[in-house]
Amino acid sequence: MTEKTPRRPRRDDALSRERIIAASIELLDSGGEAALTFRALSERLATGPGAIYGHIANKHDLMVAACDAIVSGAVDLGTAGTTPAQTVRSVALAMFDAMDAHPWIGAALTWTAGQLTMVRIIECLGQQVRALGVAPEKHWATISALLNFILGVGGQNAANAQAARARGADRAEVLGAVAYDWSQLDAQAYPFVHSVAVQMSAHDDRADFLVGIDLILQGMVAGACH
Repeated sequence: MTEKTPRRPRRDDALSRERIIAASIELLDSGGEAALTFRALSERLATGPGAIYGHIANKHDLMVAACDAIVSGAVDLGTAGTTPAQTVRSVALAMFDAMDAHPWIGAALTWTAGQLTMVRIIECLGQQVRALGVAPEKHWATISALLNFILGVGGQNAANAQAARARGADRAEVLGAVAYDWSQLDAQAYPFVHSVAVQMSAHDDRADFLVGIDLILQGMVAGACH
């Protein structure tokens, strides 16, 4: 009796939700949300759309899963052994870095609000807000301000970097040109802008972000003391 040669598994046989999400992140990183289509995903995975739909319901589900994979891998929402302020700084900075590496994250987190990823972020930061002594009636306003700053500034920084790369622009040259223009303004009409022109030309976006987080933290503590 002739022994049958074992059938080689098709790519579909090895398809998993994890592989689909990883391929989705690659597409999002390379071209943003517009690049993530089921057709492009099918081509990248060498499979048919039907096989993908067996793991993912729709594009919204896919974006939520991709966000969760990035955030879970970059942000330690279970940070322990630090002060509340240190935890806020750590989570905020990790979010900033995640958005810098994956520019689509900020917008995706905003329009997938209410999903578990955002809920976990709110829970982690909210516990620190409570531990810092913020009055209960100010909890929602405080966490909203903190989240808006993290997503807004982090997202804008990522968008700026992406736009600069698309134009092939050098950050130092762009900032240097803006600083020069500012320095040429009438010092009497624009005294503050004129005075910070040199600082702006050499500023560190990440460091500036942390300054903003610290100002918010200081406001929380000051408010709790009154």
